[in-house]
Amino acid sequence: AGGVADGGGAPAPVASGAVRTPLRLVTAAVLAVVVTATPAAAGPEDETVGGARLGSPGVVVDRDAPPLPAGISASSFVVADLDSGTVLAAKDAHGRYAPASTLKTLTAVTLIPILEPTRKVVPVFDDINVEGSKVGLVERVGYPISELFSALMMVSGNDAANVLASAAGGQEATAALMNEKARSLHAYDTRAVNPHGLDAEGQVSSAYDLALIARAGMADPAFAAYAAMKRGSVSAPGSARIEMYTKNKLLKGYEGGLGIKNGFTSRARASFVGAAERDGRRLVVTLMRADPKVADEAIKLLDWGFAAAAVADPVGRLVDPEATAEEVVEETAVQARSAPLAGGDGRGFPVTLAGLGLAAAALLCVRHRPAPAAVRRPVPAQRSRPERVPAGRR
Repeated sequence: AGGVADGGGAPAPVASGAVRTPLRLVTAAVLAVVVTATPAAAGPEDETVGGARLGSPGVVVDRDAPPLPAGISASSFVVADLDSGTVLAAKDAHGRYAPASTLKTLTAVTLIPILEPTRKVVPVFDDINVEGSKVGLVERVGYPISELFSALMMVSGNDAANVLASAAGGQEATAALMNEKARSLHAYDTRAVNPHGLDAEGQVSSAYDLALIARAGMADPAFAAYAAMKRGSVSAPGSARIEMYTKNKLLKGYEGGLGIKNGFTSRARASFVGAAERDGRRLVVTLMRADPKVADEAIKLLDWGFAAAAVADPVGRLVDPEATAEEVVEETAVQARSAPLAGGDGRGFPVTLAGLGLAAAALLCVRHRPAPAAVRRPVPAQRSRPERVPAGRR
């Protein structure tokens, strides 16, 4: 891993304790997808998840909307309604970029439902010996899961992310769970390699996917509470406590700010996922590959979104996480060609609808519940240059 994420005796073992629900990983049934080297037939099945306009690498916004704010450096962004899912504006919504610490939103969405908040976990050295932002966890201290999630979301603790992953079965198992969760949310641009977001080959997401993940998180009261915390503390040796304070600018005086997550690495640059509520309307904004003052850009876009929501028609939508494959195809259509990685060469293999049908049927047999709308080939490894290659129609 490269870059540094911010908000951005024998080792003690991880404390025993059952995970709340079984760690059910996707099986080889997913591999039933039929991949062909010939383009799929033109039509709705070629459109982008969330709507065809979201496949554009440029800015998309309703012509009757107020002008977008100046000074938005982000290579990719999405502004959407958290409750209805309508997308008010976007730029390169499906472009794949390194997510930095915004990936921790997926870590939290994945692990909060399966880890008991009162369970205590004792870190091992490898978990706390991590680069980047840390809360300062130590060996031989038992940390409640709830404190670790607070540290994850409030101060972007990479050590907290590692300890949570160990509690869920290890980093590899947790990454598999995160990728399964992403697929269940129809976040097909996302591939997790680690739980903390430090740069890793092949680890990518998109502004659209981060909005899907944030929407799913904010539907969970526990996630919403962690995201909105301004102050907290974690255990320390003896009776001491380590005080923590939020790094999220939305929680420092912004009207209606609900918080969520910021991130930065030297490779990913600044990224941000934020939400706010005014007059009963909740908006989410996601930005990737931006300048360091990304929180100011998020505030500009949220202000714009609250002004535009009543007058602008949507340019797309965040698909519902519980939607079946058929519903997603009907609403927004499946992407027939695999999206290029930001900074990649744009080459990919289209996924046929027949293959998607086989995968969906296999998953129904394995999981006894509806499958995601599409299963892409694995996201290719991150290139050395992270600048965007237009995604367009996949």
